[in-house]
Amino acid sequence: MMRDNNVKRVLESIISTSNNNITVTDEKGFILFTNPNHWWIYGIEPDHYLGKSVYQLETEGILSPSISAMVLKEKTPVQIMQHTKTGKIVMSTAYPIFDDDGELIRVVSYTQDQTEIRKLQDQYGQLEKKIQEYQSEVEELREQEELIYRSKEMHQIVKTILRVAKTDANVMLLGESGVGKSVFARRLHNQSYRSKEPFIEVNCSTIPKSLFESEMFGYEGGAFTGAQKHGKQGLVEQADNGTLFLDEIGELPLDMQVKLLNVLHEKTFKRVGGKKEHRIDFRLVTATNQNLEEMVETGAFRLDLYYRLNVIPILIPPLRERKEDITILINHNLEIINKKYNTNKKLHPSTYEILIQHKWSGNVRELENLIERLILTSEDSVIFPGFLPSHFHGQGSLDNKDDTLMFDQMLVDDSNLKTALEQVERWMLMKARKQSKSTYEMAKFLGISQPSVVRKMKKYQGQVPIK
Repeated sequence: MMRDNNVKRVLESIISTSNNNITVTDEKGFILFTNPNHWWIYGIEPDHYLGKSVYQLETEGILSPSISAMVLKEKTPVQIMQHTKTGKIVMSTAYPIFDDDGELIRVVSYTQDQTEIRKLQDQYGQLEKKIQEYQSEVEELREQEELIYRSKEMHQIVKTILRVAKTDANVMLLGESGVGKSVFARRLHNQSYRSKEPFIEVNCSTIPKSLFESEMFGYEGGAFTGAQKHGKQGLVEQADNGTLFLDEIGELPLDMQVKLLNVLHEKTFKRVGGKKEHRIDFRLVTATNQNLEEMVETGAFRLDLYYRLNVIPILIPPLRERKEDITILINHNLEIINKKYNTNKKLHPSTYEILIQHKWSGNVRELENLIERLILTSEDSVIFPGFLPSHFHGQGSLDNKDDTLMFDQMLVDDSNLKTALEQVERWMLMKARKQSKSTYEMAKFLGISQPSVVRKMKKYQGQVPIK
């Protein structure tokens, strides 16, 4: 008898000190033991369930459903999720206990409050969904921002890119520096079935010749002095299953041309210092502003590699040959950079005209840099031709229209007399600077003293082009 009391006392102690809600019922479903501290999740007081059966609590909607009642019926372990009147989500697990004759005599159930965990899971799921939506929006915006065009030539190129993106054919992007070859390479990748895989961009002109092989193909540990202990992946290996974009392919050393040709033919490569052949699968896109045919004739580029790369050549015309795109690019960059620096600056019509007639040797990259420079250095809300760098004034667009531009510059919207006078003064200084070799000659041209010229030049520092 004493032993039974000790066992009972130990059992009650285990139940009352447990972090779980433990309930023991008899074979008829009446509650024998439980820890009352946990019944708050069901929204009832401890004395409410004493002497009651789980069937009664189920009828009252307190246990919905009763897991103990389910075990009494099925005579097997059961695990369910319960929803309580208090809005809690509870995970319940219950086990049957049998006597020596196989008769069910007790049911032990354990419950844990899963409400906060489920909320966190739901929040995490919603967050993941939001992140996916944001990523999709960012990709769409990135593509819209990267390719800004209006001309028929660019429209045709975009159509060609979309058509060949569905294949694995090697594409060679041709064009002057700054026309956006890397942007088209990325568009090609994004439109392909490899879009979820890596896009590895390599500028062949920036890697030292002595490091080219190890950078491109990686190396095994201890391959040379200074090598990482466990070796290193090369750029080719990083592009596996994705796209490898080799910009400035004309700068590829001849020995690397042989290795690249072998990789394209065999679809395998070896790391520096290694013997193992690594299988590789990538889509190759190349770009150059050089004449590779001439380089082939001089022996600077391999003919067999040239034919391998030049499967689908796409020539991107320079900006000066697609003037329809200049205005839209100017407006786009004005909007982006004004937003970036929280400004609201505009170009004067005369400035637009000069920019449209400019030869743009640096193409889109030059235009982007110029717009940012003008917005950062000009003090007025309207950017006049006088703010342009000096080489913009040597194309005949300004010299033949001096008088017109002078009056144009004086027509400042919403400006006062002081602002208009400063515009004229700055224009006169710019004109004198163009026609003079020194500040003394400028003073003579303007009819003022040399110290006055120096003082005014400092006043408009950065706004008067240096000859």
